[in-house]
Amino acid sequence: MSDQQVDNSKRRFLLLATSGAGAVAVAGVATPFIASFFPSERAKAAGAPVEVDISKLELGQKIDVEYRGKPVWIVKRTPEMLANLPKLDGKLADPKSDDSEQPDYAKNTWRSKKPEVWVATGVCTHLGCSPTFRPELAPADLGSDWLGGYFCPCHGSKYDLSGRVYSSMPAPKNLPIPPYAFLSDTRLKIGE
Repeated sequence: MSDQQVDNSKRRFLLLATSGAGAVAVAGVATPFIASFFPSERAKAAGAPVEVDISKLELGQKIDVEYRGKPVWIVKRTPEMLANLPKLDGKLADPKSDDSEQPDYAKNTWRSKKPEVWVATGVCTHLGCSPTFRPELAPADLGSDWLGGYFCPCHGSKYDLSGRVYSSMPAPKNLPIPPYAFLSDTRLKIGE
């Protein structure tokens, strides 16, 4: 063995190749682990404000958008819908929205910045179901005194067109109003 000479260049090449492969393997294993400490793009977007074009929203129409994983309704109310709101005060559990979740600018009969455009989180305050939009007047299944609103089919809670809950319903509070702002007459931003 003493007569054979060791080839240091081959030894060095094998050492570098093995070290490089090991470094790549460690980086491959560590990258997903380290990335798990940062929020995903989906998680970031879930809390981000949402901009909505309301230029094509017609009178009496409702559109749904998603904000923070919940449905948000935007309704363009007709003059007749707005005229019917004060007529219901005696039938509502919280007509002045004193015990409801809403920004200060929504503490009015319309529960909105502009009376004709209403924005609310579409989740029943009873068990978290999503009520259905029932704008028709006096349907057979809701009674002759129904002036339009939202009906939760899960347990029968009823809300008026401002999301105010009727008295004696399973739902304890009015529908929540998320923070929102008008960017223009045709653009709305939900969230802060």
